[in-house]
Amino acid sequence: MQSRPAVHLAIPVDDLDAARRFYGDILGLDRGRSSDHWIDWDLYGHQLVTHRVAGEITAQGLSEVDGHRVPVPHFGLLLRTADFHVLADRLRTAGVEFVIEPYLRFPGRPAEQWTMFLRDPAGNALEFKAFADETQVFTR
Repeated sequence: MQSRPAVHLAIPVDDLDAARRFYGDILGLDRGRSSDHWIDWDLYGHQLVTHRVAGEITAQGLSEVDGHRVPVPHFGLLLRTADFHVLADRLRTAGVEFVIEPYLRFPGRPAEQWTMFLRDPAGNALEFKAFADETQVFTR
């Protein structure tokens, strides 16, 4: 059986303990290999690596999308709808502040999707979304 391709993403953090709490305890990701300078995370089958860096980590900018100010750059993941809502509830319970609260975009249209934006403790912007019909991800 051939495995599906997976993404490898490395992001900067200024505090590995804060990253450990956020990605492990709050997001519920399984931890992989680690050192004093980095931690591997299983992001739903994709490899996310939090690398400790010296200095300030700053956001780059905002882009207008559907009347919301979307942080750029950001990274994220497409989830199944049920997983999206479980994660949104988990984040609310943990008291995570959303940049953009979970909401439904394009209701009743081919690209109907749930989306939410948040930041990790280092300020990295994350987006999670779920399409009503996963075959419509790239529909124009």
